[in-house]
Amino acid sequence: MAKIRIKQVKSAIGRTKTQKRTLEALGLKKLHQVVEHEDSPSISGMVASVNHLIEVKK
Repeated sequence: MAKIRIKQVKSAIGRTKTQKRTLEALGLKKLHQVVEHEDSPSISGMVASVNHLIEVKK
């Protein structure tokens, strides 16, 4: 599987609980933090739900 790098570029302040929990589940706690994950369907779904707050590099 390919790895993807996910970087949080916008704050979670004022976002819904679901979006905050999704960022947490991806391992993002701070602004400009970068995490790596395997590109799986579950990760892709989480990325799609918070794509306005993150940047994705493959």
